[in-house]
Amino acid sequence: MSAPSLHGPLLYVRSRAVPVALAALAATTACAVWAAGRLDDWPDLYHRVVIVATAPLLASAVIGASLYSASAELDGTAVRPWWPRRLAQLAALTAVAAALLPLAVLGHPGPFGPGAVVRNTLGCTGVTAAAAVLLGARLSWLPASAYVFAVYLGFHGGRRPGATVWAWPMQPGAERGAWLTALAVFALGTAWYAVRGARPEGPRT
Repeated sequence: MSAPSLHGPLLYVRSRAVPVALAALAATTACAVWAAGRLDDWPDLYHRVVIVATAPLLASAVIGASLYSASAELDGTAVRPWWPRRLAQLAALTAVAAALLPLAVLGHPGPFGPGAVVRNTLGCTGVTAAAAVLLGARLSWLPASAYVFAVYLGFHGGRRPGATVWAWPMQPGAERGAWLTALAVFALGTAWYAVRGARPEGPRT
């Protein structure tokens, strides 16, 4: 018996390896929950910044990898516009990540609780989506990783001028400036990817 043919949304979902991305997001959440449990004995709340910063970063890398298209030339000749599909894919995966990752910090409603995780998920995904347009899906994880780790290593707390903007991944969840920055980055990156798509690349091996 021949396998049933796929078409429409199902074909798009499979061609972008969305099921694999969903499984990877679930695995990322499980690792974040385990790692957060290892930090419960630390009295310093700032140790939880490791989870708040890295878990969204890993999730955004998973989402970025799913933005790869194996048939960029064929996509360009399609009759229907691709931006609604791209937008739906990116929004859906981001929503799943934003819903799952806060499980790692449930029961910790302090400054680095679920709110900070959701904010960082949006911001990191926005950077990754924009990087997919510029660099391609394979390397889309690089700019967000470089930025988050640079801020993590260089930011030492305190009320530095503009810190809520340039150091948004390290800010407490209630910081308005950090939220506005992350939302702006997410909106711009998502819109750019939806309109342009990921940079064409060679076939994956």
